[in-house]
Amino acid sequence: MSLQYSKFMESYKKQLLNLQEELLASEKAGQEGARTVELDQSRVGRLSRMEAIQAQAVALENRRRRLLKLQQIKAALQRIESGDFGICSRCEEDIDKRRLDFDPTTPMCITCAQMLEK
Repeated sequence: MSLQYSKFMESYKKQLLNLQEELLASEKAGQEGARTVELDQSRVGRLSRMEAIQAQAVALENRRRRLLKLQQIKAALQRIESGDFGICSRCEEDIDKRRLDFDPTTPMCITCAQMLEK
């Protein structure tokens, strides 16, 4: 393994670990908003309950997205450890550095990702 390749991988690993740390902190803070909405009408008016239910739905969706991103980060870190990082999981070609710079969790090159979207 070349020194340049090693620095390249270490840079992405550091970026992924920082993102993971941010998401875990956000997950801890976001758990309060996702708790069950109380339906006691004597304590909360109907509009307030509706707003609380809507806020809960937003919090739950944000949590789902954070957990998905955390799974993607874990997979990317595993690819770094196994030496498969930066290689498309579908066609096994190199993933463009610009794509990895934009999203280091991506497992596919742009061509394969576009084919999957169709």
